[in-house]
Parts: sequence; C-alpha cells; structure tokens
Amino acid sequence: MAAHGENLRINADRLWDTIHEMAKIGPGVAGGNNRQTLTDADAEARALFARWCEEAGATISIDAMGSMFARREGTEPGALPVYVGSHLDTQPTGGRYDGVLGVLSGLEVVRTLNDLGIRTKHPIVVTNWTNEEGSRFAPAMLASGVFAGVHDLEWAYARQDADGKLFGEELERIGYKGNEPVGARKMKAFFELHIEQGPILEREGIDIGVVTHGQGLYWLQVTLTGKESHTGTTPMHRRRNAGLGMARIVELVHEVAMDYQPDAVGAVGHMEVYPNSRNIIPGCAVFTIDIRSPSKKVLDAMNSRIRQGIETVCEAMDISHEVEQVGHFDPVTFDEDCVKTIRAAAEHLGYSFRDIVSGAGHDACWISRVAPTAMIMCPCVNGLSHNEAEEITKEWAQAGADVLFHAVVATAQIVD
Repeated sequence: MAAHGENLRINADRLWDTIHEMAKIGPGVAGGNNRQTLTDADAEARALFARWCEEAGATISIDAMGSMFARREGTEPGALPVYVGSHLDTQPTGGRYDGVLGVLSGLEVVRTLNDLGIRTKHPIVVTNWTNEEGSRFAPAMLASGVFAGVHDLEWAYARQDADGKLFGEELERIGYKGNEPVGARKMKAFFELHIEQGPILEREGIDIGVVTHGQGLYWLQVTLTGKESHTGTTPMHRRRNAGLGMARIVELVHEVAMDYQPDAVGAVGHMEVYPNSRNIIPGCAVFTIDIRSPSKKVLDAMNSRIRQGIETVCEAMDISHEVEQVGHFDPVTFDEDCVKTIRAAAEHLGYSFRDIVSGAGHDACWISRVAPTAMIMCPCVNGLSHNEAEEITKEWAQAGADVLFHAVVATAQIVD
C-alpha cells in the first residue's frame, strides 16, 4: 500500500450503525434475525444493500443465481477486480453478524476509500452471495457453488424448501433472478471477513484469525431398520432395536473424532426414531452424521472407519442399514499470497493475530477453486453462532474490517 494509506482505519461507528440498521430487517424473536434466503425479508435486505452501494457510487449487477455484485471502478481498464463479501441471509434463529459483517465491511471499504479520495488500480467488488446458509434451500453455499462449477444451475433452481417451493421460482418471485451468467466473472482475489463461530480467538484474547485452511466434511444420512415390538413383552435377546443401534453409532462417531485430535470433529445432530411411542421399541431410526477435518487423509479415514463401524453394529444387532452421502467437500487450503497479505495487514496495524482453521463452510471455500482466496476472522462472544444471542463487540468488528481494508486495498493497489 502506498505510504499515505499505511495507517488508515475504517469508520467503526458507521460500520456498527450499518450492521444494526440491516438487523431491523427480518427481526428474530430474541434479538437476532430470521432473514432466510429468498423470503420477502431477504428481498428487503437486498434492496437496502443495493441502495447503500449506489449511494457510495458503486454499480450493481446480479447474476442468474441472484448473487449481487457492487463495483467501484479502478483506474486501469481491464484490470481484474478484487472481490470482497459474504452473505446477508440468516438461519431461522440467526444472529446479526454471521455473514452480514463480511458484506457490510466490504461496503465500508468502499465508503472509506471514497471519504479519503483514494483510487485503486483494480476495481473493488462487494459481493452478497445467495443462500450461503442453506437453511431454507439445501445445500449451503449454493450460489457460490454454482459460480465455482460445483453445482449445476438447473439443479440449483430445482432445490425445494419444506413447503415444496422451488429455489428458481422463489428467486424470480422476489425479483432477483439476474441475467448475468453465473461464474463468468474473473477475480484477481477474493477476501471474506467472518465471525469465528468458535471460541478460540476470544479465549486466547486474539484480535484477528488468519484463516489458512477450511475443514472438509462428510454428511452421512443413516437409516437403520429393525423391528417394532412391545417394550414390555419382547425379551431382550429377541429385540431388533433401531434406536439402540443409533445410540451405539452416535458413540462410535464421537470415538472416531477423538482419535484424530486436535482438529477433527464429529457428531450426530438430526435424529428421528419411528414410531416414537413410549412403549414401542423403535423399528426405524434416521439420523445424520457430520464429520470434519482440515486433512483430506484424516477425513477419508474417519469416513471409512464410521462406515465399517456401522456395518459391525448392525450385523451384531440383526438390523439393516442404508448410508447416503448427502454432503461433502474436500478440505480447503487458502491462497498463500492472500494469507500473507492478511498477516501483513494485521501486523502493521498492531492487532494480535494467529493462524486458524475454519470449522464451518463459507462461500470462500468454493470461490477458492476459481480465484486466489483467503479469509479473516474476528472473535465472537463464547464462540456462539447460528443463535439469536450471537454477539461481537464494535472493537472486534473494527479490527476485522481494518485488516480487510488494508488487505483489499494492498491487492487493488492505490494509485498516487
């Protein structure tokens, strides 16, 4: 960055006010947000974001997945843009900062450049990716996945919500089905600022997480089929208890994850038993296993051990099983030069920082397949996220946005 930009900071009060103005759209019931993708609240949030960007002199484009791109022009025609952003959609009981911080900090980068009359050689594009959360339309990171060629556009349009509504039809209904081909854009780099969604940075008193890797994951949906029978009259040795089989597999998942510490994780979240009656031994159990690791070798080993373990459990209990892979992506290694740029920005600004692995999926994980990419993280209180009680401080937001500003501007190159 040019010398006159070395100590620049974003306007923390403006960023904080912008975040909380956005939070008024799609309010939750406990101080957070319910602004699920392609709802009327999502459309309202998009319109406000577009207005703010246009007031900052940026031009808005929308692709066929509804992702929004707000461009601040550079001085060199044809120079590849530097992209920054995240998402505005939330979980049904989501917080005010997950995703939103990254989008509105990108807007704050543009506003700060405008305030200071600074031009950059490369354009800067602030991005709002559609349906990062995947809470209404699975899978998560849907639009960035189509952009990166992971998913097919028509397949994405055919995703259904719980009411049977189609993604493509809802996108059109709210007026954000753009004409721009998805994935046609070329990027010099992409930077995403996000809350950590974990406890490490706060616990260690660190200002900035420099994200070097993103965990890969497997989601396995398991269906166990035994035999429904009376809990009071069926002898213990004659039971084919699908619920007990599920319990043993839950323990298996935990044991496997513990064997690959420090970074591997695993759990069973969604669980259903049938017929779910107090005096009937479950004849069927359906549940989803979530395992993650930043190492592909470890992740694949965990997957193999769990599948083998399921077979062993079911054979011993005389119950049948089906295992369907309903989600997967390999671990991500973020671009070394982008990561170095983030480290240099944090060091120069005097913020404490450490390398960190993202335990959650983010749009940056897919975009890393098509452009140099890296992420910045700031702490969140008690590591809590996907919860209306999600909280960060203004100082944490400022630190993250300051580092984002310097990383983006260093990459976009100030013109003296």
